[in-house]
Amino acid sequence: MALKSIREFWVFGVKQARACLFGGFLLSLMVITKYWYPVEGIHRYDFIFLSAVLFQLCLLVTKLETIKEALVIVVFHIVATIMELFKTSDAIASWTYPEEYYFGIANVPLFTGFMYSAVGSYIARVWRIFQFEFSGYPAQKRTLVLVVAIYLNFFTHHYIIDIRWALLGVTVLLFYRTTIYFRVDSSYRRMPILLGWFLVALFIWIAENIATYTNVWIYPNQVSGWQWVAPEKLISWYLLMLLSFVLVSFINRLRVRSPR
Repeated sequence: MALKSIREFWVFGVKQARACLFGGFLLSLMVITKYWYPVEGIHRYDFIFLSAVLFQLCLLVTKLETIKEALVIVVFHIVATIMELFKTSDAIASWTYPEEYYFGIANVPLFTGFMYSAVGSYIARVWRIFQFEFSGYPAQKRTLVLVVAIYLNFFTHHYIIDIRWALLGVTVLLFYRTTIYFRVDSSYRRMPILLGWFLVALFIWIAENIATYTNVWIYPNQVSGWQWVAPEKLISWYLLMLLSFVLVSFINRLRVRSPR
C-alpha cells in the first residue's frame, strides 16, 4: 500500500509538471533573464515574447500540445491583451512594465498575453492529462453568465462598485456541490472543485510574486522596492482562473457523471 501511494504521488507530480510545461518555461525564462541576459540588440521583453512563440511552435510540432490547446492560448492572449491595455493605461495604471520593448501595443508588451495564456494552457492540458470528470456541475449557460460578469468587473470596478466578493459568493452557490474527478494512475481521485481552484490560484499568486521580483511587471507599491503582492490578489486570481476554466469547458469535452 505504501509503495502504491508513493508511486501515485510520483505520477501525480509528473503529470502536473507536464501540464505546467508552458507556464514553467515562461517563469524560468523570467528568472534567468533577470540575472543573466547576454543577448545584445533585443530587448528582454521582446526576447521573452519571441521565445514563447518559438516554444509554442515546438510543442505543436512535437505533439506535446494539441490544436485545441493552442486555440485556448490564442483566445486567452486576445482576452488578456484587451484587459492589459485597460489596466496599464495612463488613466488606470494598476501596474506597469518598466522595461523597453519593440513588440507591443501602447503600454503593453506582447509577451504579457502569454502569461495569462499559461493559465489557460495549464487548465486545458491538465484537463486532458488527468481525464477530468465532474459531478454536480451547473448548467454551462449559468457559468458563462458568471464569467462574463467576472471579466466585466475587472473593468467596471474602477468606476462603480467592486462586486468581486458578490461574484465569489455566486461562484460558491453554483459550484459548492461540484466534485472534480481526476485520474492519477489506474484509478480516479476526487476533490471539491472549489478547493481545487483555490490551490491553483495560490500557485499562480506565488508565481506572480516571483515574476514581480524579476521586474517583469511591478505594482505601484513596488516602484521603490519589491514587496510581496497583497494576499487580496488571490481573489482576483481565483476569479480569473475560474474564467479560464469555464472557457476551457466550452472547448474540451465536459464529462459529467450521472447521479447514483
